[in-house]
Amino acid sequence: MAAGRKKKRKKVKYREITFRLSVQQKKSLINYCRARRTTPTKLIKKMIRPYISNFTNEVPEEYYITENQLDLFTDNGED
Repeated sequence: MAAGRKKKRKKVKYREITFRLSVQQKKSLINYCRARRTTPTKLIKKMIRPYISNFTNEVPEEYYITENQLDLFTDNGED
């Protein structure tokens, strides 16, 4: 029997996203992470996980913004 070789795993491509925080926001983030014994990167990834893993192919209709999202000023047929 020939010794079976394992398939090479497909290399994962990563993309970098940056955003800016104020000094106060960064202090708050660091203090929260220290209290929860986690890192800022792990915290941010955990919080956005539902958005970065569920919408790979398409976004459900319920997440699209409708044209008249705010219906405060529409006439509801009341006189």
